[in-house]
Amino acid sequence: MTEQVDEQRWQLETLAIHAGQAPDPATGAIMTPVYQTSTYVQAAPGDHKGYEYSRTDNPTRQALEDCLAALEGAPYGLAFSSGMAATDMVFKLLQAGDHVIAGNDVYGGTFRLADKVWRRFGLEFSWVDTANPDAVRAAITPATRLIWLETPTNPGLMLADIAAIANIAQARGLILAVDNTFASPALQQPLKLGATLSLHSTTKYLGGHSDVVGGAILTRDDDLYRQLKFLQNAAGAVPGPWDCFLVLRGVKTLPLRMERHSANALRVARFLEDHPAVERVMYPGLESHPQHDLARRQMRNFGGMISLILRGGADAGQQFVTRTRLFALAESLGGVESLIEHPYSMTHASTTASDIAVNPGLIRLSVGVEHVDDLIDDLRAALTGL
Repeated sequence: MTEQVDEQRWQLETLAIHAGQAPDPATGAIMTPVYQTSTYVQAAPGDHKGYEYSRTDNPTRQALEDCLAALEGAPYGLAFSSGMAATDMVFKLLQAGDHVIAGNDVYGGTFRLADKVWRRFGLEFSWVDTANPDAVRAAITPATRLIWLETPTNPGLMLADIAAIANIAQARGLILAVDNTFASPALQQPLKLGATLSLHSTTKYLGGHSDVVGGAILTRDDDLYRQLKFLQNAAGAVPGPWDCFLVLRGVKTLPLRMERHSANALRVARFLEDHPAVERVMYPGLESHPQHDLARRQMRNFGGMISLILRGGADAGQQFVTRTRLFALAESLGGVESLIEHPYSMTHASTTASDIAVNPGLIRLSVGVEHVDDLIDDLRAALTGL
């Protein structure tokens, strides 16, 4: 009871290190043990110590779920084997004939799951400009049950006004799910702004070291938690205890890393905005971003993701992504190392034949925690001659 009271007072930096992670009562180990077990001995049928089978529950996973819930200001957390597994669980809350409103600038994997899988099972999707709450309101039909937001969006770095859209969703009794992967709980807490569900690919900033794949859903809604907990156990897309341990270890430094990611990205964005080879830079921390004021209200800082378009178009972009040395050409994001990618042909290839295809000239950067002068020098060298 004392620990719960303390957690209600703790700041995010303290929660990241201690929430859900009391020293092991058996040994005093300060790090959460990796409970590498599939099953648990029972004294008699149904008489156990809270754990029966590790698909259903595992102490290491429970520690991660409790920690992530605390970071989002939620009583409930659920961990999954990937960010897409978490997304799939949200869609599993729906039934054939239900309608989903989602952003028209969205992660390619989310679009692929919606358009190529769930549409076959009778879900309907409308892809709208979620930067405009009026467009979201106008897209609602009698069959609408879920509004799906990314903010900032992937890869266009546009923002959705979570509080404004939460008001719309609450007035209609709709679920509002926010993919919070780009911001992380260190920069943005959607549930406190009125969202029903907050989702993460824990592979990204929460894990932070490009060495684990996972996902999570956090909520304050008792009924949705019970439904999701049933689905988590029934479908079984859960992370192993070692994966949970790695994410827990990464979360301990999340606030520190996000400060550095954000500081580096702002410097890099300003450099790119002033470079003659760059036509446009998309970063919420820039005063030129059309939603900079919203970013200042809704986020604690602006994150480590930048997108840009070169004046030479797609051909120049294709050359650029192969010329950097510190920015490694790879999919994913949110690790301590800097990455560069071409979404049109990589992470968002599933959208190329759709109405929400990514600009072929767009380049996405995940700015790491290296020394910012080295990162800028790397980009300057790669841009030379373009």
